[in-house]
Amino acid sequence: MKIIAYGIRDDERPYLDQWSQAQGIEVKAVSALLDEETAALAKGYDGAVVYQQKPYTAAVLDQLAANGVTNLSLRNVGVDNVDAEAVKRNGFKVTNVPAYSPAAIAEFTVTELLRLLRRTPTFDRKQAQGDLRWAPDIADELNSMTVGIVATGRIGRAALKIYQGFGAKVIAYDVFHNPELEKQGIYVDTLDELYAQADVISLHAPATKDNNKMLNADAFAKMKDGVWILNPARGALIDTDALIAALDSGKVAGAALDVYENEVGIFNTDFGSFDNIPDERLKNLMKRDNVLVSPHIAFYTRTAVKNMVQYALNNNRQLIETGKADNEVTF
Repeated sequence: MKIIAYGIRDDERPYLDQWSQAQGIEVKAVSALLDEETAALAKGYDGAVVYQQKPYTAAVLDQLAANGVTNLSLRNVGVDNVDAEAVKRNGFKVTNVPAYSPAAIAEFTVTELLRLLRRTPTFDRKQAQGDLRWAPDIADELNSMTVGIVATGRIGRAALKIYQGFGAKVIAYDVFHNPELEKQGIYVDTLDELYAQADVISLHAPATKDNNKMLNADAFAKMKDGVWILNPARGALIDTDALIAALDSGKVAGAALDVYENEVGIFNTDFGSFDNIPDERLKNLMKRDNVLVSPHIAFYTRTAVKNMVQYALNNNRQLIETGKADNEVTF
């Protein structure tokens, strides 16, 4: 059995080598991401482990299948960048890692909210300029707020517990209700109800065709004035132009964005200077004291990285050995 792993970073390599040695399975680590050109490297391998930074288009998947590899294991949760028709046409088996560390993302999300509420970006800037005055940057307290959780999967539930630990009132919306949360009476019936009640909106939903740009101008209009927006989930959930307009008007008090709708090719790249970042809307957001932009790092802990690598390798081994895996995705 031989596996090829694409897009392997230096921080992932020790966990890949650890797994390979423990299992006695050859794993070729490639630093390049899977695309039309690098798909040829898979020839002679039984499966491929990949990471979601580029779209897996029909052309990429056709090329991979032509080289004899149809066992594909993602080291991440999202599969929205995988061409479903090409998966079916080529008979791919695809797995993901649905829960590598919900706590990592939940903790990061709440940390960013606290930074916004306590105005730390503003005070950091002022102090760098020698200004040690308090006013007018008075803070808000999480314990007095209502937090609206959108989607109560593993990450949403982990975040919910932390918000409750701070004393916040928590409400939630999800098409599928978690039985334990149902008992607590946390769910509202519609997103509109959540928008109307929440002081903070924390997004934890996957990206689907149905929720593309769910936070748009109409949605913002239904929210409280001065709402805080948190998105550690998927950039496609927010209409960036509508968010900028809502920030400009004061409808949105601030936002913490760990994802961005055009992040592919931008996040995890060194452009050498702020001016060289090739996205004016993103720079608009990054310049604001009341907006925290991070380059998709909420997941980025040692625990999560180890789990992403080793769970994906386990999934790929299962596909190769049995044609099935615990975390197989249906398209």
